[in-house]
Amino acid sequence: MRRLPIGRAARAAGPSRSVRRAVAVATSIALLLVATACSSGPSLENRGEVTATPGDSRHLTIGSAGFTESDLLAQMYALLLSRAGYHTRILAVTNREIYEPALESGQIDVVPEYAATFADWLNAKTNGAGAKPVGSPDLATTMKSLRSLATARGLTVLDPGRAVDQNAFAVAAGYARKHHLRTLSDLGGSGLPVRLAAGDECVRRPYCAPGLKKTYGIDITGVDPKGVGTTPAKQAVRRGLDQMVLTTTTDATLGRFGLVPLADDRHLQNADYLVPVVNRARAGSRGVTRALDRLNTVLTTEDLALMNQRVDSWRRLPEDVSRSYLESKGLIPSSG
Repeated sequence: MRRLPIGRAARAAGPSRSVRRAVAVATSIALLLVATACSSGPSLENRGEVTATPGDSRHLTIGSAGFTESDLLAQMYALLLSRAGYHTRILAVTNREIYEPALESGQIDVVPEYAATFADWLNAKTNGAGAKPVGSPDLATTMKSLRSLATARGLTVLDPGRAVDQNAFAVAAGYARKHHLRTLSDLGGSGLPVRLAAGDECVRRPYCAPGLKKTYGIDITGVDPKGVGTTPAKQAVRRGLDQMVLTTTTDATLGRFGLVPLADDRHLQNADYLVPVVNRARAGSRGVTRALDRLNTVLTTEDLALMNQRVDSWRRLPEDVSRSYLESKGLIPSSG
């Protein structure tokens, strides 16, 4: 799953997938068994492939972590690579413990990832679960650590784009107006007691309740375990049962619940910018990089939030939403 600070699995499930998605998920079961068997074997650096010439396989498998946002990114990657002359397929593997070793072994060639989260995950895998985190709010520092860890495993991390998916905190619009709140610093300075609707792990995660107390001085009186950005969590804040909800920066449904986000003005959250990660030996070529870099120039956090909304709320298919977006930006020709 995507999130280290707060579990992505706690988000509300999206709509049912298309037949093509169902086939991909079924195929991923077979991949899971193969990848599990391979994960205990020698990594790419121990087979002398790290310094090899970047590969340019014309048949590429794009991995998706199985939630809406990852599905959308995988679809956009596939469309852009197809436009560049590559033959692509999408494979849903909903567990990073499975898809990352598959990426190292070349069973998956490209995945959309999140800079700080993936850096910390690779760091823990390399140096142990107790290793000091290397992800930080500073993107340049995070990318330096991430690329060093990834290179040692035969992976190449492409440049981050403009879109970022971080933890975010929102309050009722009326509550914000009444107390003159625009930032988390404002909330901390107000001295207001805050009951937070979030996942139950929030009580111990440094980017959630402990961080809000330490960084902003917010008086967190308790955590209401309703999940991350779920409908019940947002409803609890709208009704005044809780004062704040944990969600993400790509959540486009806040307005529907009368909620507004408070700015993370002291940069508590890490730099979880979207980054494509590729298997160097198969997809490390300039052709792949050039194709995927085109998305970086246009995709914003707001764009991604709206696409998530079209899938989760409007019940549109990720492949249709992705194609429409790329067509609207002139990145692929219109199919109409």
